[in-house]
Amino acid sequence: MKSVNVTVRIDEELKKQADLLFNDLGMSLSTAFNIFLRQSVREQQMPFAISRNVPNALTWETMAASEKDEDMYGPFDSMEALKEALNA
Repeated sequence: MKSVNVTVRIDEELKKQADLLFNDLGMSLSTAFNIFLRQSVREQQMPFAISRNVPNALTWETMAASEKDEDMYGPFDSMEALKEALNA
């Protein structure tokens, strides 16, 4: 199969980070792009979900705390104290 060159403009820092990642995975940036394109064509869609529903920093912090069984607000002495914290 004949190869063609494609020019892609990306942020310099993003390229450095991507090069590090893909080199660590044993592939070049070109190979990673080819994998992405082949998977896109195979699935006839983006091969991953594109969403704006990304948790913000506070949500990530709260989720991490809950995984460690940490309570960011409590323990509470009463139901009223809990309601007060939730309404703050």
